[in-house]
Amino acid sequence: MLPALSTDLSVLLGYAQPALFLDSIFNPPQGKELVEILLRTLHFLAGIVWIGHLYFFNLVNVNLMKALDGPTKGKVIPQLMPRALWWFRWGALITVLVGLMYYAMYILKADANNAGKNVWMVLVVWMLIPLVAFAVEMVIVKKVNNGWVLAAIIVVLMMIMALAIIWWLKSQLASYGSNKSYSIGIGGALGLVMMFNVWGIIWPNQKRIISWTADNAENGTAVPAESAGLARIAFLASRTNTWLSVPMLFFMGASSHFSMFGV
Repeated sequence: MLPALSTDLSVLLGYAQPALFLDSIFNPPQGKELVEILLRTLHFLAGIVWIGHLYFFNLVNVNLMKALDGPTKGKVIPQLMPRALWWFRWGALITVLVGLMYYAMYILKADANNAGKNVWMVLVVWMLIPLVAFAVEMVIVKKVNNGWVLAAIIVVLMMIMALAIIWWLKSQLASYGSNKSYSIGIGGALGLVMMFNVWGIIWPNQKRIISWTADNAENGTAVPAESAGLARIAFLASRTNTWLSVPMLFFMGASSHFSMFGV
């Protein structure tokens, strides 16, 4: 019994040493893997900040502002909106930039290399597709005031964008294109359109509205008549982002959990 007992004691003593115990259960990422998990974590955190504020604006803030009278809005808007929009727009930008880095470095690059293509050429042309879609959408949002008509037009526009992305990636990656490249290609493009909406429509309009509201509260200066039009456009762009976030999140999740495209 003694030899067995001594063996058991040596094992227990060995695991009692923190370094040996941790090494037996934990294998931390190194080098490339460490960068990958850090990028993914930052992407998730920034995305939570961005989409969380987006849902707050559309599910809570819109109805709240309707219930407030003019003087109360003059106190609330200058204090609340600049802070909320700061986190909103920078969360959007960081989410997209980090996502682009991850997509280029860890997903698209492997497929492009296997297909013998330049990953940066594939990436740049891919980015141009949602940029063009946003330019068209921005014109439509400013011209179409009916929410349902706007929604129908944007659905068609986003479907065309998705088909263009599939065609482009297929033409470049051929049989080497993975489900991740295609799924994130579509989801990421929707994210780009949403980020362009934030910086190109929502923030510029809201910045002017906040300034006018604060000036009215402090100095009694009349709010320009165009404020209502700018608020409506910002609302439609924000509501568009809310609906686009659903397929965007779906395609992001489908990249690893629902194989629809490629290999």
